[in-house]
Amino acid sequence: MATPVSSIRNLGPAFEAACTAAGINSAEELRALGPDDAYAKLLRAGTKPHFIGYYVLVMGLQNRPWNDCNGVEKAKPRARFDAIKASAFDQDLNAFERMMDQIGVRPTS
Repeated sequence: MATPVSSIRNLGPAFEAACTAAGINSAEELRALGPDDAYAKLLRAGTKPHFIGYYVLVMGLQNRPWNDCNGVEKAKPRARFDAIKASAFDQDLNAFERMMDQIGVRPTS
């Protein structure tokens, strides 16, 4: 029997619903994908990118509290998030549009 995504630390029903919409139907599938591939899949399925959502996933898959990482350690997931977002979400945006999104200037749809 498959284990629910929400059984993973930090991940609740809303994250589980997003995973289901992206075709990730169990905690086992999520762990097998790993945080980067899973988050890219979520973005391609329509989840709006947000660093905290990715960060919570990374920490949950390490069975750590979502706020357990600081400073230098947090820079690595941030760089990975930016790369995932650029490849799975922003690929059709030009450099100017990406910059506007980064600083929160462009309206959301």
